[in-house]
Amino acid sequence: MAFLVSPGVLVTEKDLTNVIPAVSTSIGAIGVVSEKGPMDEITLISSEDEYVRVFGKPDAKTFEYFFSATNFLQYGNALRVVRAVTGNLNAASGGTGIQIKNTTDYLDNYGTGQADVGSWAAREAGTAGNNLKVSMCTNATAYRSLLGGSNLVNGAKSIGDTTVTVDAGTGVQVGDILEFGDISGNFTAAPSGNYYKVTNIATHVLTISRFDPATGNTSTGGLRHAVADNAHVRRHWEYYFNFSNAPSTTDDAAAAGASADELHIAVVDEDGGISGTAGSVLETFEGLSQASDAKDAQGNSNFYVDVLYRDSEFIYWMDHEGTLANAGSPKLNATTKVAVTFDAVGSSAIAVFSASLSGGTDDNEPTLAEMALAYDKFADAESVDINFLIGGPSQGGGASAADATGDTHATKMIDIAEARKDIVAFISPARADVVNVSDPISQTANVKAFADGLSSSSYAVIDSGYKYQYDKYNDVFRFVPLNGDIAGLCARTDTVADPHFSPAGFSRGQIRGAVKLAFNPNQTQRDELYKARVNPVVTFPGQGTVLFGDKTAQTKPSAFDRINVRRLFITLEKAISTAAKFQLFEFNDEFTRAQFRNLVEPFLRDIQGRRGLTDFSVVCDETNNTGEVIDRNEFIADIFIKPNRSINFIKLNFIATRSGVAFSEVAGA
Repeated sequence: MAFLVSPGVLVTEKDLTNVIPAVSTSIGAIGVVSEKGPMDEITLISSEDEYVRVFGKPDAKTFEYFFSATNFLQYGNALRVVRAVTGNLNAASGGTGIQIKNTTDYLDNYGTGQADVGSWAAREAGTAGNNLKVSMCTNATAYRSLLGGSNLVNGAKSIGDTTVTVDAGTGVQVGDILEFGDISGNFTAAPSGNYYKVTNIATHVLTISRFDPATGNTSTGGLRHAVADNAHVRRHWEYYFNFSNAPSTTDDAAAAGASADELHIAVVDEDGGISGTAGSVLETFEGLSQASDAKDAQGNSNFYVDVLYRDSEFIYWMDHEGTLANAGSPKLNATTKVAVTFDAVGSSAIAVFSASLSGGTDDNEPTLAEMALAYDKFADAESVDINFLIGGPSQGGGASAADATGDTHATKMIDIAEARKDIVAFISPARADVVNVSDPISQTANVKAFADGLSSSSYAVIDSGYKYQYDKYNDVFRFVPLNGDIAGLCARTDTVADPHFSPAGFSRGQIRGAVKLAFNPNQTQRDELYKARVNPVVTFPGQGTVLFGDKTAQTKPSAFDRINVRRLFITLEKAISTAAKFQLFEFNDEFTRAQFRNLVEPFLRDIQGRRGLTDFSVVCDETNNTGEVIDRNEFIADIFIKPNRSINFIKLNFIATRSGVAFSEVAGA
């Protein structure tokens, strides 16, 4: 301690108010295949709507994963999801698909233009990216221009005509929006606001459709008014009406003595496969800069590459357009500022660059190896905080015979749970074991055989199969595995009670959304399943569909063959071990040991008061911290727990007695 060297008062503090920290108990985790979403990284999802936004809707190949995840979210609100890396490819403007797993993969391998796949790539791997079109406008002339002089209408046209011939060198592109004025270049003299989209160009003959700027839709009918020979033409960028001003110079560039750095970008659902409407504009980016160090008014990067990475939901930038020779360089804030016109061709050329993306592919039939890599993301207990490992479909989803068994997938999950020792894995039998199997005896045998193929573990829970539920996204009913629901019941139990309560039964075990079960075992079949470590899910007429068992997958009879006991110990071990870390590097003396006991005992007393255990004892003294232990730099605490047990069997004895006999006379008979 510090000592005074002259008269005075020294004040010190010592904090003895430490408590056992609260730990999470309700976070789920699952590996999935999906129509979109980042691959090979963990994403936290809190609702079904968020899952749909990030990973997409279910289809014929992804629905089991979708509903395993979203069924859990009916009971809990925290699910960590990993989209498995399969053969899905991102669409690109170069015509060849490329796999970009996630944002980290993009930054490491593609974010500086090192991939020769064109200028743009779809943000998400899959065929949905093939619907995308990206259009970039880089100057005011490209945004809107008057085509006079040698670019006049060549030949008068009548109302209803669908083609207009113009002089050579128009600079008009397919997709441009046109207005037709008079021979003096006066557009107000002619009916204004009559717009037409160019749908085809054959030499100097333009095929047109009527265009409505309010909706972005085209229609048939041809010219709404007659057009004179030598009439002037005014063209607009295809997405002119989605922006407020022409590209010019940003304030940041102007301050640095540069000019013409602005550009606009529109991302379009070209075929309607994303929005349901062909040609709909999905997102726009206005007033972005070609300068790599440009800032907006809030001080954020306004470089178009950075803005797209930060804000776009649909595309990645992949490489600079060759026409944008100055894009990215020089920097505005360079020590030596050189005035530069970024759009070197600016005022005289039509600088619109549009590209349709293609090459995106779907591969939603993962191998077991691919699913195993997804679940490996959850293996590290120190870096990934989860409580429930949800299996989804037991089979990997592939076509191989090995994938059809489901044993390997379930074994992988059990191995992760056993290695971590702070989570429970939830497993359903293979689809083929119970779905479309008409004989309950065969279903029972199949499920038992599945369970018998799995190793003994108190960190796993096996259920009896699949439920039939409504898929509102496709207006069909589907059989989906129950393991997402069973994990969800545990999460809900944490909310309405505590982790040490059983999630089974009529109070806490009600399964939501079940129209029927693929396998509804009777009492005899339930007896067989329970002996095989399988927890039956049962529909009772008038009482709902219920989890009717709370066994773990441990074969040896002990307290740990029950879910509530295993989860009690996980909670205790996680909380107390977290608190124990603060004893590291302290002295192993009676003060430290007493401090630890005073930390742990109130915590256990609280758990006891909440019916989690019947009794406990904490031994942390010289009896187990001997001189030899201290010399090895160790610290030992023995924590004895008597867990509460759930009722699995009820015996009701009804005893008839003769008149006049006192009950006390026959009690216990």
